[in-house]
Amino acid sequence: MVKIKYLLMGILIAIVGIVVAVTVFPSEEKRVKKRFRLLSEWVSKSPEENPFTTLQKMKDIGELFFESCELKAPDESLSGSYTRQEISAYAGSARAHFFQLDFKFYDLHIVFPEKEVAKVALTARLIGKSTTGEQVDEIRELECFLKKTDKKWFFSEIEVIQVLKK
Repeated sequence: MVKIKYLLMGILIAIVGIVVAVTVFPSEEKRVKKRFRLLSEWVSKSPEENPFTTLQKMKDIGELFFESCELKAPDESLSGSYTRQEISAYAGSARAHFFQLDFKFYDLHIVFPEKEVAKVALTARLIGKSTTGEQVDEIRELECFLKKTDKKWFFSEIEVIQVLKK
């Protein structure tokens, strides 16, 4: 009877330990998803956003990217390699043209082809209202690569996938 009591107590402690470890130490997949969640939050803009918040978001957006990030897009004028500072500046400039902006990611499929590298295929949707009153609703398929440095994941390459239209 005493042995069963200690066995049950040991199993209970092991289960609690596993639950704590899973919640306190997130998996690499959860850490990658968090980077997308932060990018979504910082690109999005509410009508009530003040200038200080705007400047902070511009700075924060740049910090999600590797020292240099490669953008591949069907429009060749957008394709190229950008520094964190350039990404922050372009993001700020783009956000300034919007009164309201909502940027979301869907259907993230994450694989780890190499150590410290994540490949993510996803759908991105941008919904907004420009400062001129124009409604925007854009959906794009993306393939992103993130690299892990100093225990953090950074966007290193983003490719806009050309989708055939009917």
